[in-house]
Formats: sequence, structure tokens, C-alpha cells
Amino acid sequence: MEYINKDVRRQDRLLDEARAIEIITTAEYGILSMADATGMPYGIPLNFVWDGNDCFYVHCAPEGRKLRMISENRNVSFCIVGNVSLKPQLFTTAYESVVLRGEASVVESDEERREALRLLVKKFSPEYETLGAKYSEKSFHRVAILKIRFDVFSGKCKHVR
Repeated sequence: MEYINKDVRRQDRLLDEARAIEIITTAEYGILSMADATGMPYGIPLNFVWDGNDCFYVHCAPEGRKLRMISENRNVSFCIVGNVSLKPQLFTTAYESVVLRGEASVVESDEERREALRLLVKKFSPEYETLGAKYSEKSFHRVAILKIRFDVFSGKCKHVR
């Protein structure tokens, strides 16, 4: 995964790569944006976990709109918003955001699916990892895992004093 900010219009608002990685690591959700074969867009907020390298995992039902769209067009974008603070008296908003671009696919390997579920439990329910492992195994047959492999990401922010 390569951090590239050259396409960010406001070069004075570039987010530091270390902060972008911190947001990717700690954010609770992001917006997955897709387009079907006709170009019809669809965006949906999802919990996710980063593998620490170049992909995110999300869990979902084993059928549905996301999976249909990804089967038609694997190209996706994922937007994560960090700190946000509305500044009404200044008519602006302080913010941080990270946008990633890549390809999505359904994980077929049971081993990788279990690892993705383990990572999700570890991120969102760290105090319940043992119980989470049991829950994951019990519901394993009705859960699909999407792997979103990213090649490029960028970050932008606006700090207001």
C-alpha cells in the first residue's frame, strides 16, 4: 500500500502519513464505495479491520447487494473519517480523512475467514476474545468475509485554530 497525496487538490491540507495510519488502525468504520457493471454507485458504512499490510477485512451476509456489485466490478474506494469538529462560528469544519483505492473480493479460504473474524473480534471486542472465538465459530456458516486489497491511499485534514 503506497501513500500518495499528489492528487489532493489542497496540498496545504495534506495529512501526515503516520496520522493516516493511526486513523486506519483505530477508526470504527469507513464508507465502502462501489459501482455496478452499469456504473451505478453505492456506498455503505462498514466496520473493518486492517491486517497491518495492504488489506482490510469486513464481514457481511453471504448474499446481498455488496457481493453482487463486487462480482460485477471489484474496484472500490474506502473513506475513513478521523477527528471532526464543527466550527459554526467560523462557518467551517476541522477534519481528518483517509481515502483508499483498491479491489474487493470474497475470501474463500476457511482459514483466512477465521483469521479475519479473529482480527475483527480483537479490534472491536478485545475483552471478549475467547467468547468472540466461540461466537465466530457458531455463526461461521452464515458469514461472508470481504477482503479489500488497497494499492494507494491518501489523507487530508483541516486544522482550525
